[in-house]
Amino acid sequence: MSLPSLAPKRQRGRLRVQAISEAAIALFAERGFDGTTMTEIAARSGTAIGSLYRFFPTKESLADSLLQRYAEGMAEVLAQVAEEAPGLTLDDLAWRLVAVTARSGIDQAAMATLADARREGPYSRTILRQSFYDGLARVLRAAAPALDGARLDSATRVLRQLMKGALAIRTEEAEEAGRDLLRDWCPLVRDHLMRVCHD
Repeated sequence: MSLPSLAPKRQRGRLRVQAISEAAIALFAERGFDGTTMTEIAARSGTAIGSLYRFFPTKESLADSLLQRYAEGMAEVLAQVAEEAPGLTLDDLAWRLVAVTARSGIDQAAMATLADARREGPYSRTILRQSFYDGLARVLRAAAPALDGARLDSATRVLRQLMKGALAIRTEEAEEAGRDLLRDWCPLVRDHLMRVCHD
């Protein structure tokens, strides 16, 4: 007699964690970390409170899990952009960076709230900011291999501010207006990349 497969159970668990995560992100963005309860997260995700606590024993562990997933996801995407950078035109590289940053803006309000609330946690705002900086520096090194030291640091800091602008557009503007503004934002990023790559 063969044992029943664990695959369906694991898949249900992954789907449940995804539902919990989405509900938590929405509630943290709406109400902040302190204003959100585990009971509200369970209700919004359609999860029994006992199941929620089985996956995440505390609200802090849930917040840390979300921050970790966000940081790792952003690092992974920026690593992919860095890999592609040598083969991209500066226009294409600028658009990729703006698009990647704008897509991350969907969760950005919640992540900023969580990072501030979890100052003592493993993914504070300082750590997330450094992780983003490191990813952008990697992209710049790939696009302009001669860039190093203080020039790399300065170029990365400027690029990070440009990406924060793209993020603000994505989170503060209506969808259609935001798309138009992001399209207009790309030449600013491209001009910075051009100065950096051709210095």
